Amino acid sequence: MPTSRRPKDKQPHKKPSSSAKSKTFRPRAGGLQPKPHSENPEISEKPKKLPPQRRLLTKGPSPIMQAPLMLTMPAFHDYKLLDSGFEQKLEQYGPYKIIRPEGQALWQPRLKEMAWEQADAIFTGQDDEDTVGRWKFQNRLKDAKQEDEWLLSYDDIRFHARFTAFRHMGFFPEQAAHWQWFSNLMKKEKRPIKVLNLFGYTGLASLVAAKAGAEVTHIDASKKAIGWARENQALNELQEAPIRWICDDAVKFVEREIRRGNTYDGIIMDPPKYGRGPKGEVWQFFEGLNDLMHLTRLLLSENALFFILSSYAIRASFMASHELARDVFSGLGGMLSSGELLIQEEGSERHLSTSLYTRWSKN
Repeated sequence: MPTSRRPKDKQPHKKPSSSAKSKTFRPRAGGLQPKPHSENPEISEKPKKLPPQRRLLTKGPSPIMQAPLMLTMPAFHDYKLLDSGFEQKLEQYGPYKIIRPEGQALWQPRLKEMAWEQADAIFTGQDDEDTVGRWKFQNRLKDAKQEDEWLLSYDDIRFHARFTAFRHMGFFPEQAAHWQWFSNLMKKEKRPIKVLNLFGYTGLASLVAAKAGAEVTHIDASKKAIGWARENQALNELQEAPIRWICDDAVKFVEREIRRGNTYDGIIMDPPKYGRGPKGEVWQFFEGLNDLMHLTRLLLSENALFFILSSYAIRASFMASHELARDVFSGLGGMLSSGELLIQEEGSERHLSTSLYTRWSKN
């Protein structure tokens, strides 16, 4: 079971559609082509699923349940959602305007076509965050290459953005709602805080936690992602910060930590829908989440502060993880909240939902 956000093996590129070859981009009704109903080639054989086992839930005070609680991304200087519609979104990443697929944007765009035609990069691919696509560069990026990078910042954290084959820039701006939240929790504590970041990707949450004074253990199955995270660490001159960067399978690492008797005051989890670990371990969200959530509960310290789960690209309601967390955090008291992470369009009241979340805090 991996810690990497995205599958490693690349699938063959598909030829761009005729609209992708045109000189300008025009949002159009109908959006993207429907994706084929096929098995993910990354996972050809499913492991045998054992029958679920009943667990004895911990007795004690139940968490106060709060759902739905919608969280809107706080101010993010180097990122803006400019417009969305016809299953696309127009975003600003620092100096560049970028168009990416967005299957939930069923409405029509607000801005005129001219605004969309000013985009510097367009991602063409299926409406599936785990399939490979291509970037088309134009305008200010007409001479760019996919491996190019540029600097962005969130608050006082600097990091590299890059065009990935899976449409992302190496970070998820809506997560700033969580970064701000757990930073404030930790800064109020007058004691050392240990944080575990599972499926940590390029390390922004780990750097935010370290800046807030935490000792951080960052787990990801991708050596490339960890290398990127180390580069971000160097950009912020945090080489001496207490961060352990570990390339490992999330579940195996958690099981070892339980045997070692280690605990953490905060746990962050951002598991993919499916993927593979460093040694070919298979992760599938719906088959693995229950066990992993119960395992991470065993890693929470007696004075635990928080737990965060984010869920992307899955067909489920936030109530699924909310009710699972009711079981997992029984007896701990505190507050349990679930809902969606939202980004508000610049100059508009419209919001775009990007992911689901569930989080627990002791207060």
